Amino acid sequence: MVDVIIHGVILAVGLILPLGAQNIFVFNQGALQPRYIGALPVVVTAALCDTLLIFAAVGGVSLAVLSLHWLTPFIYGAGAVFLIMMGRKILRESHAGEQAAVLPVREQVGYALSVSLLNPHALMDTVGVIGTSSLQYGAADRWTFAAAAAGVSWLWFMGLSAGGRALGKADPSGRLVRLLNIFSALLLWGMAGYMVWQLWAALTV
Repeated sequence: MVDVIIHGVILAVGLILPLGAQNIFVFNQGALQPRYIGALPVVVTAALCDTLLIFAAVGGVSLAVLSLHWLTPFIYGAGAVFLIMMGRKILRESHAGEQAAVLPVREQVGYALSVSLLNPHALMDTVGVIGTSSLQYGAADRWTFAAAAAGVSWLWFMGLSAGGRALGKADPSGRLVRLLNIFSALLLWGMAGYMVWQLWAALTV
């Protein structure tokens, strides 16, 4: 049992650490919300999405969904459009000196859902790595493995948001946060460009 939990934790840490749209958004919300509790809708939504994807992968559901060949190009296209729009919004508000991405709860949840689910790389990593790795275990251990991996997501997003909040408190002028927003927007556009390239590759196969 312990080795199953350790395996799930190590695997989840390796998948969640790379900088991506989801991590950027959670960190930014932590930095820009006036109180830590204000970023909790994003934290909970992102963690719930990861939990859903992990359990779907272990249960074999997501593999069946991704076997639909038309779905991958759709996810790439929708993800690219969303990232371009999100980067543009962050950059525009940052230049205007506004509190970029200080969003009401409904918009926080909507953006968090988008960066969590319109991410083909995250979907495929979850299916290909976590789903496949779980096959070596029996039924009970498989769900223990999934729970351990999902637990990492919850702890990671809570810590990431807290790190963003610490940056926001240490930067009363907002200068560092504005620089972070500019960097985030450029990174999101870079990810969108890569998704467009992947979309083109998928359509020309």
